[in-house]
Amino acid sequence: MSMQRIVRVSLEHPTSAVCVSGVETLVDIYGSVPEGTEMFEVYGTPGVDIYICPSMDRHCRERADIRRWQFNKGLEIILVMNSPSNNVNDSHIQISYHSSQESVPLAYAVLYLTCVEISLDCDMNCEDRQDRRFVDKEQWVWGPNGYGAILLVNCDKDDVSSNNRDNCDKSVQCLQDLEDMSSMVLRTHGPADLFEDYKLVLHTSNYDAQRARVFHVCGPKDSCDSYKHVLGQDKVSYDVPRFHGDEEHFYVEGLAFPDAGFRGLLSFHVTLLDNSNEDFSQTPIFTDTVVFRVAPWIMTPSTLPPLEVYVCRVKNNTSFVEAVGELARMAGCKLTICPQTENRNDRWIQDEMELGYVQAPHKTFPVVFDSPRNGHLQHFPYKRILGPDFGYVTREPQDKSVSGLDSFGNLEVSPPVVVNGKDYPLGRILIGGNLPGSAGRRVTQVIRNFLHAQGVQPPVELFVDWLSVGHVDEFLSFVPAPDGQGFRMLLASPSSCFKLFQEKQKWGHGKALLFQGLVGSAPVNTVSINQVLADKNFIKYNKFVQSCIDWNREVLKRELGLTERDIIDIPQLFRTERKKAMAFFPDLVNMLVLGQYLGIPKPFGPIINGRCCLEEKVRALLEPLGLHCTFIDDFTPYHMLHGEVHCGTNVRRQPFSFKWWHMEP
Repeated sequence: MSMQRIVRVSLEHPTSAVCVSGVETLVDIYGSVPEGTEMFEVYGTPGVDIYICPSMDRHCRERADIRRWQFNKGLEIILVMNSPSNNVNDSHIQISYHSSQESVPLAYAVLYLTCVEISLDCDMNCEDRQDRRFVDKEQWVWGPNGYGAILLVNCDKDDVSSNNRDNCDKSVQCLQDLEDMSSMVLRTHGPADLFEDYKLVLHTSNYDAQRARVFHVCGPKDSCDSYKHVLGQDKVSYDVPRFHGDEEHFYVEGLAFPDAGFRGLLSFHVTLLDNSNEDFSQTPIFTDTVVFRVAPWIMTPSTLPPLEVYVCRVKNNTSFVEAVGELARMAGCKLTICPQTENRNDRWIQDEMELGYVQAPHKTFPVVFDSPRNGHLQHFPYKRILGPDFGYVTREPQDKSVSGLDSFGNLEVSPPVVVNGKDYPLGRILIGGNLPGSAGRRVTQVIRNFLHAQGVQPPVELFVDWLSVGHVDEFLSFVPAPDGQGFRMLLASPSSCFKLFQEKQKWGHGKALLFQGLVGSAPVNTVSINQVLADKNFIKYNKFVQSCIDWNREVLKRELGLTERDIIDIPQLFRTERKKAMAFFPDLVNMLVLGQYLGIPKPFGPIINGRCCLEEKVRALLEPLGLHCTFIDDFTPYHMLHGEVHCGTNVRRQPFSFKWWHMEP
């Protein structure tokens, strides 16, 4: 709402002023006062409410027409009109100045008034509010009882013939593009001839103009040519013509996500200017403001229902693709295969991108976040995923200094959690780095800035620099569960694996071999349980690995509010390569989660009584939760290249049912 405006009156001639409906106007009667004035009276025509109040306490006010007032400079006159005028100057107030020595007034001052209603409106997202009139449009309030307009970054490509995202051009290329924008309406009610001397200007700051664009509807709504670019980038103000009488319609699109230095808040203003005197500069009468918050990019955890599975077809993974396709069929979701001609044997589609979404009350659509790894798959997200109602965003460090940690196997998100009474209804992002205060690999700053700036899934940094590849999905995953928190966190566990092997050895199965099924199909030597348990250096190294995982375990328990009941230890062993850890057998936690259907790397563990004891252990841990375990052979095309099932797949999932604007960051 505008600041209170002051209008001055004159004893020499009537004056006039424009009032805005519902906005208080302060009348200055002290600048022109007849000598000897001791009292004054104020009366107005119907529709003009006049109040007298002490200048130090404007909440303590009385109606002006109830009595004669002592002339005291500590008093103020405030007038309010609540209905627009039919004609210019069709209302007025009269002020009479009195002396106790005279029976008639010493003088009169007359102020003619024209009331106009001006409002810049947008969808304030005031769900279940009984009265939206008292919402402060200049504020944006989080929470279930909050309010505020929401703006989507228009980062999809509704016009399939275009080479760019929709927010990369300054025109509306197709009408479907408008569905991704937020509407804004300028409403004016009052005498039409008032606007011969007054004009309305829509404006924003230079800063905000770089992050949003506004189109004015200047013709038939079914024609793209009717949408004129009026604000954004190089345009910061616009004189609004009156095409449609009392209402002018605008569409607003976001150009940038929240990021370092940008909280995501954008302001637009409309100002009524007095343009009646060509010899003087224009005088502002009233300003109305609305604030939009740019919708954040939101990640989806593996516990949300799957919609589409992505996988690459390369020269040696036909059986793998078929197994993933069968799992997608069982889960009832779409399968999309990136052909070898496009991926050029870059199979790590999990590392290339992360699939999330953006949401406003009027629209939700998925957005792919393209990682800066830039392997042979680097063009797939932009060329094959970006499209109608499927957006795209990326972040590239200016110095191009990326490491393996900038691949998005190192970017996960937890299911919703509550931590010490603090609710995280959209979960928390998990990224891997080094130990606090130590040197080593970290996710590049531009990625960390972007993730932190979204504000709705506060990131937690884990310790992954002990791993050769260095991704959080190498030692943890989340699966749905029917009880407790609604999920279980799975952690790779050398201790659990040694315990399992010791039990099997105790029962006389020490000669059972790992990798036995791979003889003849991969250059891997078999090794018995006895040999594993006799290798002191191997055991010592896995104790070190366990200590690294335990460090993360405590961080995750603290930052996600988990207890040991929420965690399942999955047997896993690691070997060392150049002083970094790699999975000794296929990494069981690096799985594909499609609802109740799990695609787990086939471990080729010791065969006991005709069954792989590692598979049996995993089934015993997960199937009581109602989960279905399918073990997929990824040994040659993935495991031998330092990755597994999760690394070779990606999933688009249903958005959260929870609306992000209901949370309290």
